[in-house]
Amino acid sequence: MPILHQWDYLFAFGTIFAALDAYNIGANDVANSFATSVASRSLTLRQACFAAAICEFAGAVLVGARVAGTIKNGIIPLTVFQGNPGVQLLAFTVALTTSASWLMFATYQSWPVSTTYSIVSAVAGVGVALAGKDAVSWGWNNGKGLSTIFAGFLIAPAIAGGFAAIVFLLTKYLVLKRSNSTKAGLIASPVYFFGVAAVLTMSIVYKGAPSLKLNELSQASTAAAIVGSAAVVALLSVIFWLPFVYAKVVKKDYTVRWYHFFIGPLLWRRPAPPDADTIGSDAAVPDYKVAIHDFETHHSSGSTVTPPSEAEAGDVEKAQISSHIATHAPPAPPAEQVDPHPIEGPWVLPKNLWIIVRYKIPGILTHGTTVDVLKLQAGESSAEAARLNAMHTRVTQYDNSTEHLYSFLQVMTACTASFAHGSNDVANAVGAYAVIYDVWSNGAVAGKDTPVPVWILVYGGAMIVIGLATYGYNIMRVIGNRLTLHSPSRGFSMELGSAITVILASNYGLPVSTTMCIVGATLGVALCNGDWRTFNWRGLGWIFLGWVLTVPVVGVAAGCLMGIILNAPHF
Repeated sequence: MPILHQWDYLFAFGTIFAALDAYNIGANDVANSFATSVASRSLTLRQACFAAAICEFAGAVLVGARVAGTIKNGIIPLTVFQGNPGVQLLAFTVALTTSASWLMFATYQSWPVSTTYSIVSAVAGVGVALAGKDAVSWGWNNGKGLSTIFAGFLIAPAIAGGFAAIVFLLTKYLVLKRSNSTKAGLIASPVYFFGVAAVLTMSIVYKGAPSLKLNELSQASTAAAIVGSAAVVALLSVIFWLPFVYAKVVKKDYTVRWYHFFIGPLLWRRPAPPDADTIGSDAAVPDYKVAIHDFETHHSSGSTVTPPSEAEAGDVEKAQISSHIATHAPPAPPAEQVDPHPIEGPWVLPKNLWIIVRYKIPGILTHGTTVDVLKLQAGESSAEAARLNAMHTRVTQYDNSTEHLYSFLQVMTACTASFAHGSNDVANAVGAYAVIYDVWSNGAVAGKDTPVPVWILVYGGAMIVIGLATYGYNIMRVIGNRLTLHSPSRGFSMELGSAITVILASNYGLPVSTTMCIVGATLGVALCNGDWRTFNWRGLGWIFLGWVLTVPVVGVAAGCLMGIILNAPHF
């Protein structure tokens, strides 16, 4: 069939808004994977963006096709288009347009919403405009109807919270509350590496990259692949990781650098410097106990902050924030910065074009990786900062060296969650766009099993990465420490619980919201503190409101826009 050139403008609109949708998925959703790592200081924002770029892209390209089928095939039946390819092309273009527009608005407002629910609601709204309420598959529909998807509204956070709570409680009582928690953590670390590696391997094998045909392996081969891969990772952690962290957290060897990791067993015999385990060795293990910055550092209110009291002595320490909070004078206004590369004269001059390409554009693209997210999470007013500080001081904080062990595991779980997010949520943009491309290029209504070309997955994955790198900080600032106090052990539990939930859902072709999963996991871990006041319930209410509003706003907007275009007067 010939290409529908008369609808080139619709294909162009679809291409643009698919990119915008994927961009906002990166800006709004990828924070779910790495906000905990940044909030607990296991990663800097720039390191998180680099790791996400690799994991999101790999997840989207390798295993992102399966969930796309639910988005494009399971919501409305093909019969509503009555064999008219132009109407189908218009329908999915409208769905992408309204979904991307809502996500752009929500991201700009720092409102973490469900990108999954956004596109699903848009497709449902288009279906109602085409053939009434009966056109939408409201029921279960063999796991592909709206009931299945919206069941995740409560089920996904509950499951993620349960998994995260189990992981953290095991960590808490088997490691963190031990008399020698660092030793217990070192002994248990290979088990943790085994479990995390098994989860990551399952995410690849069970979903089965189409080109690798891993989903066609027998049950015995699948089990062997999972256990074998996890065992190899655990063994490597014993050979290389264990001596590396032993030198840092036990010997307090502040001279150890990242490249010493590769000399592995030789680090057991490496002598520590003479001033190890003294004030001079503070750089060996980062400080994870700074819960919130001094109010006057960020808010020039002129008030004096009373440091919170320290709890009982012991390995389990509460709120040792007082040693890090000092009284500062209100900050002086920053000096006016001079642009080192000013544009003089018309911008079209060759020298100005060079300045724009060499300095201005890279500065814009990397701005999102240089924002101080921890400062933003400390509260945007003195009143809010005081409220968050009161919440944080109720949280038990554990031995700093032991927390450092979990920073490595947290990075692994963050990468696992990011990979799972790329595989699951890239469908929110490319599922509809795959239909648009298929209809436009073939000139016929797309079938039930429309393939998703690899280049579309690459296109969506690339825009997700760009969205995180340039604008992801705007969502990170309202989660993380804004919901509850983070630490590497807590962040590790949250991310692993969320990743397991997303992987299981993607394995069964069910699009779930990673936003809901990470928020549920955060709540599950916070409740393990034994004090409901260690969680920001007001913040949860604001996030929940965004989830609820997404459905009617996007659905009604998509239905109205589709109805207006279909029934508009024409010559």
